[in-house]
Formats: sequence, structure tokens, C-alpha cells
Amino acid sequence: MRTRRAIGSALVAGGAAIAFTAVSAVPAGAAEGGVSFSNVKVNGGKPIVIGVKEEVVVHATFRMTTRLKHDPGVVVFPYRGSLESGDQLWNTIENSDCKVVNRAKGICDYEERLYIDPRHYDFGNEDAGAWKTAGRVWLAGDRHDIDDVKVPLQIKRATRVTVNASPEPVRKGRTLTVTGKVTRANWDTHKYQAYAGRTVSLQFKAAGAKAYTTVRKVKSDRTGVLRTTVKAIRSGTWRWVYYGNSTSGAKASSGDYVVVR
Repeated sequence: MRTRRAIGSALVAGGAAIAFTAVSAVPAGAAEGGVSFSNVKVNGGKPIVIGVKEEVVVHATFRMTTRLKHDPGVVVFPYRGSLESGDQLWNTIENSDCKVVNRAKGICDYEERLYIDPRHYDFGNEDAGAWKTAGRVWLAGDRHDIDDVKVPLQIKRATRVTVNASPEPVRKGRTLTVTGKVTRANWDTHKYQAYAGRTVSLQFKAAGAKAYTTVRKVKSDRTGVLRTTVKAIRSGTWRWVYYGNSTSGAKASSGDYVVVR
């Protein structure tokens, strides 16, 4: 079972603040007032899809308004549960200095990068799913303000899909067998594992066409394998497409071009 760690300290280097945050309880009674966050955008509103090894960098922008004296480390970050007793997603945050919008009113715009490493021991499969976004600023006197900024986030396990169509080439009217496999990132083992029972679309793009069309839908077996047969009518490219779910990212396989003679 993972240890829940306390929030780390903030560092300032080269004009940018780097805050190290862990999966931890959000401090109770943290909202001090006098601070507001707005215009919060994280990852362009798209799900954050994470594999098993590569660190993911998530871009965020936001505006903070306050006339209170505060430290440079102003951040937005994923959390779930409640502000009083929820958890924070493990990540490292690097943000810009204040870009002044209105000095008299204390309005600043910020850019931020969240670095999420799936290999960190405080990160696991239970972290997939729905999250919310909070904003935090450290104030004078070791106080801080933390607010829900009403921006939902989806953290998803990456999927992989393969394809193979055979025989190649094939005679017109003969049977073509299209196989593949769908796997999903396991953040506990740091490997891709078979993803059983997934409904995956088989798509075809005829030679010279610009778009794929769905031919049929197939469910993966207990080992994640996909298999179906179709009649070879014309030359073109076959692929599998998995559209994802609340905890798993969408993914299309590469295309397999088959010549029909």
C-alpha cells in the first residue's frame, strides 16, 4: 500500500517557481480569502493520458487576482475528494513569474507545466479517473489560500492497439482475416497488460479515399486479442480503433495496407 506523503516545499530558481506536490490530504481550513483564480485551462481541456515509463508534461494557464502579499509559487493542481480532506495527484510543478495584467488590482497571468512520472512510487492505477482542479498561493505569515477552480480533469491509462490483415495480397472475393491486440498501461507494474472485453471498431479506408469508415465492432478476448474476417473487395488500409473510457485513453492502431487482386 502506498504511503500518503505531505505536501513538499516550494523552491524558486531562475525566476520560475518549482513546487513538489504529493498525493496527500489537502490542508483543512486552507482558504484565507482575498484571492481568486480564473481563466484556468489545463491540457487544453483534453484528458491527460499517461503510459508506463515516459514522464508526461501538462501545460496549464490561469489568472490570479489578489492584493495580498504572497510568495512566487502560485500553482493550480489536480485534486479529488474535497478541499478539506481530498488527495492531490503526485506531480512536480514549474510555473512562470507573474505576467502583470493590472498592477493596481493585483491581477497576474501565469503559465505552468505539470510533470507527471508514472514510475513514481506514489503513483498507481487507482489514480486513473476523474479529478478536479484547485489553485493555491502562499501568503505572508506562512498562510495560504486554496480554492476549487471548477475545472474537471480526466487522468487516463494509455492504451495500445495493433493490427495485422492477411493474407497479403489477397484475391478479390476471398476471405481476409484481421487480427490485433488491445493492451493498457499498468501503473503498478509499469508494463502494458492485455485489456479484455473491450469493444473495438474495425475500420477501412479504400485506396484513394481520405477517411476511414467503420466496418464492424469486435470485443477483445480475455488476452486482449481481436479477430474477425471480412470479404476482400478492394485494396485499402485496415485499422482498429479503441475509443477509450473514463479511465483509459483512446487509441487507433497503425494501418495495414492490403492489395486486392
